Amino acid sequence: MVESKSIIKSPFGNIELIAEGDFLTFCRQTNKRVTTGKVTPVLKETATQLDAYFKGKLTEFDIPLLERGTPFQMKVWETIATIPYGSTWSYKQLAKAVGNPNASRAVGTANGCNQIWIIVPCHRVIASGGGLGGYGGGLDVKQKLLDIEKRDIPISILP
Repeated sequence: MVESKSIIKSPFGNIELIAEGDFLTFCRQTNKRVTTGKVTPVLKETATQLDAYFKGKLTEFDIPLLERGTPFQMKVWETIATIPYGSTWSYKQLAKAVGNPNASRAVGTANGCNQIWIIVPCHRVIASGGGLGGYGGGLDVKQKLLDIEKRDIPISILP
């Protein structure tokens, strides 16, 4: 499949979008500032939906995704996608939901491997004690995403 790329601006910096054919495969923060390649319809639609999300006008994404990972990672990401807008789950709740209640660390690792941030809402997974836990884009970004969804969760890093 032909790969296409786009860089969009967001409230917390640039986001790189990558698609293969009609499917989004990547959505993460970047320091890049220039788009290289053709901007395809799926990239345009992703940018439109992300803009609406950042403005608080979109609560569910409708983007065709092509995710790649181990069967366990895929199960975790599929489950993360079911966490409702404005809600949070703990890593422990997520582990239970994927059928392995003792796998909190494993689901945390799988969560960190998610290549389609925001759309697969890994920011909605927090520590059991109510702290933010971790986030590849930084805890400030995680907090901003939760704030967009009207969640007021103070930053606290748990041991």
